[in-house]
Amino acid sequence: MRVVVSRLFILVSLFFLLIPGADVQAKGRHRGKQQAQVLSSRHKHAPQGHEAERARAVDEGRMIHLVSPAKEKEKPVAVAASVDDGKFQQAALALGKKISAKSAIIIDGVTGEPLFELSPDLPRQPASTIKVLTGLLSIGALDNSDMVSASRRAAGQPRSKIYLQPGKSYTADDMINAVLLASANDASVALAERVAGSEQRFAAMMTGKARSLGARNTICQTATGLTAAGQQSTARDLAVIFNRAMANDEFARRVSRSTVKTCFGKLLRNHNKALWQVDGAEGGKTGYTDVARQTYVGKFKREQGEVVVALMGSETMWSDVKTLVEFGFAQKRRLGTLARAGKGASAKVAPSVEAQIAAIRNFYASEVPQSGSRVLADNKKVSKL
Repeated sequence: MRVVVSRLFILVSLFFLLIPGADVQAKGRHRGKQQAQVLSSRHKHAPQGHEAERARAVDEGRMIHLVSPAKEKEKPVAVAASVDDGKFQQAALALGKKISAKSAIIIDGVTGEPLFELSPDLPRQPASTIKVLTGLLSIGALDNSDMVSASRRAAGQPRSKIYLQPGKSYTADDMINAVLLASANDASVALAERVAGSEQRFAAMMTGKARSLGARNTICQTATGLTAAGQQSTARDLAVIFNRAMANDEFARRVSRSTVKTCFGKLLRNHNKALWQVDGAEGGKTGYTDVARQTYVGKFKREQGEVVVALMGSETMWSDVKTLVEFGFAQKRRLGTLARAGKGASAKVAPSVEAQIAAIRNFYASEVPQSGSRVLADNKKVSKL
């Protein structure tokens, strides 16, 4: 009898314990359903996507980022917003889809204001475009007649190269031209060792120089741009660096030449085909590695003014460059027309939102090399760019 009573007591206790729990769960499900209905209602009546943002941007006269979160592979694009630029924004969106580059930017060569942006702050391997800093630092540190000795390490760099002989010395003038025109990796390392004692110390100087020029997201690990863990730049940084570099008369003079003959009889040919293929080209720098893909930065001048174009991660570089240059000058003409009409054509850009930059970085995280083995493999397959 005592056992039966004990069992009944346990069953009754369990009954009273379970019933409130079930009631709480039911109430939780009810509240969740109500919240879902509220959120659904809010979403249904909220201003939708680009149209609401476009309206705000037009009112504010600022740059508008156009990207649909629903389309995973759509690249974030930004164009200058103004009171009558509906057709121009459509053209910019079409441009973002037309070019193959993962990131790109067009800036005004005088004011530095962006005219077009496509993931401009996305960090990527810069390849040989980073040699702009190598050449600029060497121009500042050496006289043309200074001699630069080629170490065995420098001479052993993969191509592009001019095949320096270990232990032999060359003029700084020839070495700098070899870097900026022929994109020579052996000359880059030789100059780095001559200026800083080692490529590692020279790379640190390159990073410091980039910061002083206004490039905030550039980290150099090499003087060559060959793929290296931790090395990065952005389209925006490359445009800023090159635009500032072109203010140096000697740098601008060197990158404007199609060919140069060295003191030892070698003809250096400029890899920047834009000099003879694109109207108004004043100078530029190309780059390529398996990881970086095709990279480019250059400056162009026409009647409408000056533009600087930078792109990274391209598969059709020269087509992309031509398309971006034409778009940039079309934008300059449009803004000039608006200014003359008194409609206020200033294309000012709202500061980048950190969350947006982080999202873009995450979106393309797979594009940045992470492993040393991948770096080694990449450096064995460097093109002539």
